[in-house]
Amino acid sequence: MIRHTVCFKLKDNSPAECEKAAEILRSMKGNVPLLRGIDVGVDFLHSPRSYDIILQVLLDDEKALEEYQNDGYHCSVVKAHMHSVAESSVAIDCEV
Repeated sequence: MIRHTVCFKLKDNSPAECEKAAEILRSMKGNVPLLRGIDVGVDFLHSPRSYDIILQVLLDDEKALEEYQNDGYHCSVVKAHMHSVAESSVAIDCEV
């Protein structure tokens, strides 16, 4: 299994905007069939080094990760929104 983790720092990290982004990320459940698991969290600490939202998805293997990156719903809905609201992001992909 592969765990794909992305942390997002939003341009506007108000509670409403963080929750909106989190809901869009969560909407992949049921819309992206490759996902074997999804977890989304919103930061409450808001320290200077904090990121605002974390996304973790589980995928079968590297091939599934590549297919996920090109999935129609992921690209047209999720990536489109997150690219428009994120100031920055960091990611890690690891075997679990």
